[in-house]
Amino acid sequence: MGKTEQPLIVRYKNQWYDLTEFAHKHPGGKNSLTGLHEKDMAERFDRAPGHSQAAKYLMKEYQIKHEPKQNGHSLPNGTKATVNGTTLRNGTKPTGNGLHSAKPHGEGHITAVTANGDVAHLTDDSLEYLVDWSKPMLLQIYRLGDKYAEWVNKPVDRELRLFGPTWVENLTRTPWWIVPAFWIPAILYLIVRHGAQQVATGRGFASASESFRTVELYLHLALGAFAWTLLEYSLHRWVFHLDPKGNRVLQTFHFLIHGQHHKVPFDPHRLVFPVPPALLLTSLFYQPVYYAFPYPRLTLAGGLIGYLVYDMIHYYLHYGSPAGGHLYHMKRYHYSHHFVHHDQGYGISSDFWDKLFGTRIMLRKLKYLLKW
Repeated sequence: MGKTEQPLIVRYKNQWYDLTEFAHKHPGGKNSLTGLHEKDMAERFDRAPGHSQAAKYLMKEYQIKHEPKQNGHSLPNGTKATVNGTTLRNGTKPTGNGLHSAKPHGEGHITAVTANGDVAHLTDDSLEYLVDWSKPMLLQIYRLGDKYAEWVNKPVDRELRLFGPTWVENLTRTPWWIVPAFWIPAILYLIVRHGAQQVATGRGFASASESFRTVELYLHLALGAFAWTLLEYSLHRWVFHLDPKGNRVLQTFHFLIHGQHHKVPFDPHRLVFPVPPALLLTSLFYQPVYYAFPYPRLTLAGGLIGYLVYDMIHYYLHYGSPAGGHLYHMKRYHYSHHFVHHDQGYGISSDFWDKLFGTRIMLRKLKYLLKW
């Protein structure tokens, strides 16, 4: 899916926003933004229901930053300056450009040095001053403290670096195609080399190839795939969305395994599960599978098929353009989880277990089909 070719610059509450790169990511569909270029979108934005605080926070990512300038508004100490409509705190010294000293603080953030040496953060009610986006993020999470829960659920549209060393960082960033490229051969190997042989041994067949003519083999694959759907829901709800309760170590762990995805939901290299930790989890989950099922490697292969489908669906929900049907429903459903209902909608491949456990998101009916 390509990006929007036509520019989309809109005005909202006396600020201008460049939504050109965002249009195809817009949870409400790019067709809901049609005809807004170089126009005020306040009426349409305010009329449409469902714009959560997270969505409004994300909108700041696309604000067009003008040069700081004086506007005649007096500060308590007599200085006069604003930046993007935000009055600077007491003590900031204006110059011809509006500030005595300004420097970038992370990505897309401006700070001003005040007369008493403090730093004035010029991002309205943004929380991004709490971290430095130009540095590895993981070790910064520890110091967020009580602000972590609020910060992590306020999304931004930028790439994230977790670790300093490049070789470690590369282990956490995964292009979508790596997942099928690695797991399809692994799954086929498990089925052909081990699963079929287990069935043949159990049934007394002379050759493993005879197993492929039995219903038993396919039933165990289906059983593994179905078991994955419950594991998918359980991991997402009770592990990925664990409540750190202010514990800074748990906050760092939460950010590493899932919080990062809610913070940067459009980072294309953080939408599928990296292979190294996936291998570790596979080895851990295989232990109970080994004792619980008669053909454990066949059941494991079925579970991995379920996982592969899940991960590909997850990527598609963020960057695909479903025109209807199940995936269209799940794209709306998953975006609602990201931007509105963080404590509901844990299903990715389907909402089956959400219905069963009472965490289903009820999507409102639309008069038109969303297009991405």
